[in-house]
Amino acid sequence: MEKIKKFNLINMKVSVVTPNYNGERFLKAFFESLNNDSELIGEVIIIDNASTDKSREYIKANSFDFPVELIENNENVGFSPAVNQGIRKAKYEYIFSLNNDTEVKKGSVKAMVDLISSSDEIFSVQAKMLQYNNKNLIDDVGDEYNLLAWTKKTGENHNSEEYSDVSEIFSACAGAAMYKKSLLQEIGMFDDNFFAYMEDVDLAIRSKISGYKNLLCPDAVVYHIGSATSGSRYNEFKVRLAARNNVWVVYKNLPIPLKIVNFVFLFLGFSVKYLFFKKKGFGSTYLSGIREGLSERSKIQKVKFNSANTKNYFKIEYRLIINTLKFLKK
Repeated sequence: MEKIKKFNLINMKVSVVTPNYNGERFLKAFFESLNNDSELIGEVIIIDNASTDKSREYIKANSFDFPVELIENNENVGFSPAVNQGIRKAKYEYIFSLNNDTEVKKGSVKAMVDLISSSDEIFSVQAKMLQYNNKNLIDDVGDEYNLLAWTKKTGENHNSEEYSDVSEIFSACAGAAMYKKSLLQEIGMFDDNFFAYMEDVDLAIRSKISGYKNLLCPDAVVYHIGSATSGSRYNEFKVRLAARNNVWVVYKNLPIPLKIVNFVFLFLGFSVKYLFFKKKGFGSTYLSGIREGLSERSKIQKVKFNSANTKNYFKIEYRLIINTLKFLKK
């Protein structure tokens, strides 16, 4: 009986995968919070994207309650390629993609493992991300995507208690989400071409095309500082990449019939976004991202249409419509 328990515990262990770029100031609190669930953490893989602070020295100089592997890149390869490096190295089935500017509440890792292991249909589970400086307010409990090609953080600035039930979400935010390695190997990992931003929405759409679900795990709580690497909510780097990657999300995942059906909404969505960023002084930056997305779309591998997934495309379209209506009502 004792051997069976040990075997099950090993099977339920987690590989934490965390990209790091000049995040030394966050690492002490980050690792200390993971110690609370160390019995379920098989390893922590830190992928350092050529930090110029003392992040690497801090990791090498300290001991932790779990094995820590440091992958040292010679350049900043971006979020998506870094996470993929960690996933490929990971020894365990459950991959906890976690930002470095976070603290994980005790019991959260177990809650996520319990939920993701409860069904073969679950692709990912999202932790309840709360604002670090106001721990009663939501930062993100999953990302929604709509016909206008707009992404919205679910629950942002709402009270944490409003999200107390397990619920299906469109996409998990890769800042605090758990995935099954076997399913990542099946449908593909994060797209390296995206570098950063929208890579988790792209992954979620691919999971939904294959018939899998993404769920919110409200008993898993992660406190998130936010914009720790890019530095602000809106800047030229984020605006350009998000615009480019959004073009790629549509090009890559929607079959031609859905592109045609949704064309008017997509055109309207991109146009309104341009006007929004123009008012903020980033209009030309946004357009450069759109142009880059269109001109370099040939580097993106499109999802091959499979007639067996037709019903899943209908489900995705329905969710896009519902998300659009929700957005317009507010």
